[in-house]
Amino acid sequence: MICWQCGHTYRSEELCALVPPGANFGYDVMVHAAQALFLRHRNEAEVVAELAQKNVQISPREVSLLGMKFIVYLAIAHQRCAPDITKDMQTRGGYICHLDATCEGRDPFLMSSMDSLSEIVLGNVKVPAEDEKHIVPFLERIKKTYGIALALVHDMGKGILKAVAKVFPGVPDFICHFHFLRDIGKDFLGAEYDTIRKRLSNHGISAKLRYRAKQLKADMDPKAELIQALDAGIEDAALPEDALEFVPVVSAYTLIQWALRGKAEGHGYGFPFDRPHLAFAGRLCRLNADIQRIKDIHLRGEWRDNCPYFKIHAALKPIIKDKVLWKAFEAIEEKIAVFEKLRKAMRIAAPSGRRGLNDEGQNSNIGTIEGGVKKFRAWLIRRKDYRQNSDAQKMIEQIDKYWEKLFADPISVQTSCGPVLIQPQRTNNILEQFFRSLKRANRRRTGNASSSRMLCTILAETPLVRNLQNPHYMKILLNGKNSIEEVFAEIQIDTVRKEFRKAREAPEKIPSGLKPLITMPDFPEKLVNMLEKAVT
Repeated sequence: MICWQCGHTYRSEELCALVPPGANFGYDVMVHAAQALFLRHRNEAEVVAELAQKNVQISPREVSLLGMKFIVYLAIAHQRCAPDITKDMQTRGGYICHLDATCEGRDPFLMSSMDSLSEIVLGNVKVPAEDEKHIVPFLERIKKTYGIALALVHDMGKGILKAVAKVFPGVPDFICHFHFLRDIGKDFLGAEYDTIRKRLSNHGISAKLRYRAKQLKADMDPKAELIQALDAGIEDAALPEDALEFVPVVSAYTLIQWALRGKAEGHGYGFPFDRPHLAFAGRLCRLNADIQRIKDIHLRGEWRDNCPYFKIHAALKPIIKDKVLWKAFEAIEEKIAVFEKLRKAMRIAAPSGRRGLNDEGQNSNIGTIEGGVKKFRAWLIRRKDYRQNSDAQKMIEQIDKYWEKLFADPISVQTSCGPVLIQPQRTNNILEQFFRSLKRANRRRTGNASSSRMLCTILAETPLVRNLQNPHYMKILLNGKNSIEEVFAEIQIDTVRKEFRKAREAPEKIPSGLKPLITMPDFPEKLVNMLEKAVT
């Protein structure tokens, strides 16, 4: 309503509590769309269909826009309740700051900070590179908002290490055990493993075997009963007479698939814990030995029946004669024994584990783990070949370099219930799991395996949605209110518009073909040389 005397516009207070000023959809629609997108991982079309059932007509583009607005509202609300979050964390003695970043290719890094005690995401930022100068301002903001951390946990990135030392000097600083063991294993096993991978690729053995398997399957398909015959024969060690002609076809196909299956071996940890190319090479060696034994067994007295074996044997010959490959194979097997000994001592990423990248290690006393690594260190140094083994020496140097960041006594803190001892988590999985779920959600929504576009377009504060699944956080955020909608309705629209414009200010999109040139340290010089050469 407009006052006829002064011309002032009076808006409905009840309407403002339901719909943002100038908006076409209420807070309830925004919250529904955002929860569907970020928590239930629905795509825009699915959200449109959901809202249509509630008699809300909306386009996919509007759904996406509402999702972005929700993140802006949530970020503002989160910042407003930061003092209450800080007070709550102080009742536990403080917070342990976990840091991690994710990226894809040359895309920006999405970095997040989380308190492992309350499991609250504290802050997020998008940076062009994981280096000190970009991480320091982010950590300064975390420090200013929540105070000095009890401890920090992160990976071995040089940028993070330097930034943490600068912003949180003297604060206990820990390296994620999983990242440490993974990085040390990559350095220790990487050269030989890379040789094996490249040699297998150069021979094109996978493609050759798949080609043979395709041919054999074409011969098998019209006679499905052959498979049952082989199954029965294997179990009973007796083949039926009427199946003898086709046994080489079925068994050769099965042997090929068995060998190829080696490429899928592993427990979901990735290299160096899982070594599928090594397993594949080992199976090829065993396959060759078995083919040598059976290719001269003529079930019907006809050597022609065994042609499938001969063809496999011919495909394997270049592999078997590759001295470089098998030298690397022998060398890495010796190294694996050393690495597995350290892996056992650190009690993490166990070969029998079923949690893959979600593995947080055995719940063992940190002193026990430290003692195990001490014994490993002494054992490796005592080995006769240690002084001639530069890789083993490098491993010891890495262990010594990060020792203080790997093992520490529990931290004594004062809480509302009195003094307690807190042992920081020895992995950074709390954030790693979140980033993996973020990428899985993107694949679910878009059908695209690459997360590149998502990481470029996503608002930096999007990881805050994880907090919505934390009942303790929600209690702090709502602060006595009944819903998120009520919290959002109290935020001034001018603040929202300002932050929304800031959030959408995407950096200039650089053509992908130019990105390698930009990363060249001597690009200007090379450009000048090229131009000068062109005119001479």
